[in-house]
Amino acid sequence: MSEFVNARQFRFYRMVSILDKMIAWDIFKTLGAVLTIIVTIIVSRKFIKILALAIDGTISGSTAMDILGLKTIVTVVNFLPASIFIAILMVLGRMYREQEMSAFASAGGGAARLYRGVFLLSFPLTLVTAQLSLYAAPWAEEQMLLLTSRDMETADLRGIAAGRFSEYSHGDLVFYTEEIDAQLRMHNIFIQDRQHGKPNVINAKTGLLKELPGGQYVVLEKGERTQGNVGEGDFTLETFNEYAVRIDKKNSPINYHHEAMSTAKLLASEQIYDKVELQKRIAVPLGVFFLSFLAVPLAKLSPRSGSYGSLLFAFLIYFIYGNINQVNQSWMLKQTIPLWLGYFWVYLSLTGLGFLLLIRLYGLKWLLLKLKFGSKL
Repeated sequence: MSEFVNARQFRFYRMVSILDKMIAWDIFKTLGAVLTIIVTIIVSRKFIKILALAIDGTISGSTAMDILGLKTIVTVVNFLPASIFIAILMVLGRMYREQEMSAFASAGGGAARLYRGVFLLSFPLTLVTAQLSLYAAPWAEEQMLLLTSRDMETADLRGIAAGRFSEYSHGDLVFYTEEIDAQLRMHNIFIQDRQHGKPNVINAKTGLLKELPGGQYVVLEKGERTQGNVGEGDFTLETFNEYAVRIDKKNSPINYHHEAMSTAKLLASEQIYDKVELQKRIAVPLGVFFLSFLAVPLAKLSPRSGSYGSLLFAFLIYFIYGNINQVNQSWMLKQTIPLWLGYFWVYLSLTGLGFLLLIRLYGLKWLLLKLKFGSKL
């Protein structure tokens, strides 16, 4: 049995030529560069909004960095189809411009061999993208919701700084401390508390944030408390050795949107929004595969076509493709098109366009022979 497996592996290794590996490796390197640039631009723009939340105290600094990493995962998944499309166009376009394709053809390479090199990378990448789109991206979206919700509940517990007045519990609690030492113990504390009816003014020498049964508290030591309204005679003045002031947490229910739902839940759901979201996730790996197929004939350039050749035309096709996907999602939600058709008609259209370009480049007879005899020709 092992000899049979080794023989099959050896035959596969011999089928993959040096030219195939060269094309796949060049596309892989370019894909990494293109994806890095796109993700950096997109994530940087989104991180400005995340940073604004951190500055406002809605989320903590550590959570902001966690969300940045999770947002990167989602962005990588969403832009993998565009990145592989651009990478193939750039690599094959350069080979045409620098006459490397002439040497490739003289070594027996044609469109079929070119596709072999391209799909040596894009086919496993399609499988990886399917896993990322169906499982990793929803998990990242869910984690971002959980992190944001957790930090919004404890937003009132952050932002305590020495020498600054801070408001908590929607302004019902005003807090000031003169100094915070290395053990996070606060010194010379002033608190105005309006959370429980009559206002309390509290002064204490020291204090510390503690998690106690029932919530988060500021535990004060050696101070005095004054309770009552200004202008009234019902003031109460008392001293204490220890006094705790509770800081109420915000109730922040988690509203799961469709992007954060697991694929298993989408499969079990009968809601049209969930079914459309499932179709959207499946469309991502299909985009990697079919855009790779289309990019090969699009990359064929004339020596006089300039530095970028047909890239402008290719980008126009991708722009139309992206907008059709958005419109198609709206059509499915409105049931203008049946759900079983989904995004598949879009990729059938890309396949048809790819075959038309191949016919234009190599002729209908060549294409029919290739479809009939495959690599035997």
